[in-house]
Amino acid sequence: MGYHTGQHASGVEATVSSYAGKAEFLDCFLSISFLSKGQGFVSEDEYLEISDIKRDQSGEYECSALNDVAAPDVRKVKITVNYPPYISKAKNTGVSVGQKGILSCEASAVPTAEFQWFKEETRLATGLDGMRIENKGRISTLTFFNVSEKDYGNYTCVATNKLGNTNASITLYGECRKPRCSRHSHLGSVGCSQGRRA
Repeated sequence: MGYHTGQHASGVEATVSSYAGKAEFLDCFLSISFLSKGQGFVSEDEYLEISDIKRDQSGEYECSALNDVAAPDVRKVKITVNYPPYISKAKNTGVSVGQKGILSCEASAVPTAEFQWFKEETRLATGLDGMRIENKGRISTLTFFNVSEKDYGNYTCVATNKLGNTNASITLYGECRKPRCSRHSHLGSVGCSQGRRA
């Protein structure tokens, strides 16, 4: 169920918070027309119903009240649609032994998601084996300052908010800096050989 804040007075901004998939009602209490910029919603009634509201229907709506006596009066209503996280970007990364490696995970969510990182069943934390986890808005990064063979493998990024959670698997694998490489079948094993120069 959505909730409403703000006053039903002319010229006052109000805020409405809703959840994706719900029906939302905006009310104006006067002789009304509703307009959503860029959304194409127009209503000549005192109520505007948005059925099965979507994430992209967040934004500012205008309620315009008018009669034959005074100039139109406008009230703005901002709708925020809450939804569970989904991971929009998670890329496998190749890094040579001894180099710095960064795994990145990006998740869209309202409210903003909280992140956790795991390797197999172990939850990771900043400072563990020379790693650092940094969360900034929609993006969480796992940084290895000096990659070793034991760091190679599959990592899981988990994004959570009050509406749900999701996860993605990201691989840190070995990568050669020399001219010739041959990747072996098992994960993270890479053989390198120096090529002859002409």
